[in-house]
Amino acid sequence: MDLLNQHLAESLMVLGLALLAVEVLILGFATFVLFFIGLAALATGLMMYLGLLGQDMFSALASLAVLSALFALLLWKPLKNMQAKGKPVQVQSDLIGHQFAVTEALQPGKSFEYRYSGIAWQVHSQQHLTAGQTVQVVKVSVGRLDVAPVQDVS
Repeated sequence: MDLLNQHLAESLMVLGLALLAVEVLILGFATFVLFFIGLAALATGLMMYLGLLGQDMFSALASLAVLSALFALLLWKPLKNMQAKGKPVQVQSDLIGHQFAVTEALQPGKSFEYRYSGIAWQVHSQQHLTAGQTVQVVKVSVGRLDVAPVQDVS
């Protein structure tokens, strides 16, 4: 413990870098808590090293608390916006364009099960389909095939 007190500034900077590394490399920047505390520890250690802050544990803890809150207030919204930049992308699949004959009549809003490639798909359509009609897959999502009659596919 005496060694920690003698090298408090350096210890805080190492702790800050370790917390930043854990947040970014292990947690994938999913939570910002360790990021804010890591930045605060790094800044506190630097201020102590430069002599701008007292070399005692109370100053270190007070600075950590204040700087963590300050970083959270200033950086929360920009970091949250940075995470939310991705837009959902329509899945491109080999199944799009696949044609088959429906085994039973299908009404819009209803579905039936179609087994293909070892998977039981729920088949949906925006149009009325009759049994035996040839359809083409126009959209694929998890466990779901959206189809349209072959002559109506554009």
